[in-house]
Amino acid sequence: MDPCPFIRLTIGNLALKVPLAAKTTSSVVHPSSSPCFCKIKLKNFPPQTAAIPYIPLETTQFPEIQTLAATFHLSNSDIERLASRSIFTSKPCLKILIYTGRAGAACGVHSGRLLAKVSVPLDLAGTQSKPCVFHNGWISVGKGAGKSSSSAQFHLNVKAEPDPRFVFQFDGEPECSPQVVQIQGNIRQPVFTCKFSCRTTGDRTMRSRSLPPETSVPRSWLNSFGSERERPGKERKGWSITVHNLSGSPVAMASIVTPFVASPGTDRVSRSNPGSWLILRPGDGTWKPWGRLEAWRERGGATDGLGYRFELIPDGSSGAGIVLAESTISSHRGGKFSIELGSSPTSNVNRTRSRRGGSGGSGGGASPVNSPRGGSGDYGYGLWPWSVYKGFVMSASVEGEGKCSKPCVEVSVQHVSCMEDAAAYVALSAAIDLSMDACRLFNQRMRKELCQHSESLS
Repeated sequence: MDPCPFIRLTIGNLALKVPLAAKTTSSVVHPSSSPCFCKIKLKNFPPQTAAIPYIPLETTQFPEIQTLAATFHLSNSDIERLASRSIFTSKPCLKILIYTGRAGAACGVHSGRLLAKVSVPLDLAGTQSKPCVFHNGWISVGKGAGKSSSSAQFHLNVKAEPDPRFVFQFDGEPECSPQVVQIQGNIRQPVFTCKFSCRTTGDRTMRSRSLPPETSVPRSWLNSFGSERERPGKERKGWSITVHNLSGSPVAMASIVTPFVASPGTDRVSRSNPGSWLILRPGDGTWKPWGRLEAWRERGGATDGLGYRFELIPDGSSGAGIVLAESTISSHRGGKFSIELGSSPTSNVNRTRSRRGGSGGSGGGASPVNSPRGGSGDYGYGLWPWSVYKGFVMSASVEGEGKCSKPCVEVSVQHVSCMEDAAAYVALSAAIDLSMDACRLFNQRMRKELCQHSESLS
């Protein structure tokens, strides 16, 4: 089947130059002494926030190192909604509000002071087949923009690129062993089946009930990536889900290798002691590790969140891995698990991580990037030596606790050379969805499909 058309709209190479004359204006704070940020808005999408670097007026060369400020992913229906016009709507445009001060809000009041507004018209016709640059360069902004040399200058690059994707959806909740269909327009075609199983304490082969014996997971992988030891207290373990093609052959698997254990004196899985899944693919008559997913319950304000970290295991090795995604999903509202490399510094993590030495950092960090020259908008990704993973990789919907979840999975065409490649992302999507249940508070009751043989209480 053909992939679904998508567009990746990117905004980057942000910079601001403000003449010193503006320093005497009482209505603004000069950016050289105050940070600047902007809110980037597109109709029907949540706004995104990005920092704006200040460039001294005397600077003639555009800075070489840049990060992508914001990304919007548009499906065919999104494009149609944006393009629809009536007497109440005009041509679609991207709106950018520039502020001085620090991003954030106190008591519901935003702390930044509005400096200027920028609007970039978007003509999305034809962008599903070829890239289009809507703007690349400087814009005069603020009071008296374009009428005097004392106006501020704002630099940005806005472009759209075709980003076709394969779209899959579980026909039911992953723990109910559903079918997985591929979606293309109004067509839904079955492509995979899933088998969920709970391993009992005595079953040490970590094998789904549907797998032939020769495809069981070697115990050496358990020693490298997880722990089989019995743990006192509350824990959830032994879950696995196997993805089969339509001929019945297993093509991917996700299995818990480190139990989800409640921290002492609490009913929650903590960040300091997360549970973990191993994502595997078959090869040479056995399962080989492809990725590792850690999950825990993040403390929040009104509601908690599901914290996660996913790392790619290059060549199935048991040494260092590279972290491709680390973020939080609301336990109440749900959200999206996504892997996208080369976007905003707060949304992606790009670092190697030793299997036994811990992570290379304590939280999200900026992805190193290459150098776009002259404000070309050609953003670098710096994912050496796994440079094949760049841009949008995949996303999966995740429902909140207590809600019926039928994950929808999107995978970029450039990362799928065969259906077996897509199966690994489907298994990963099932693992993150089941992690919402695995990280559920231990004083809350779980559904029957997950209770049997999977939870031991002290």
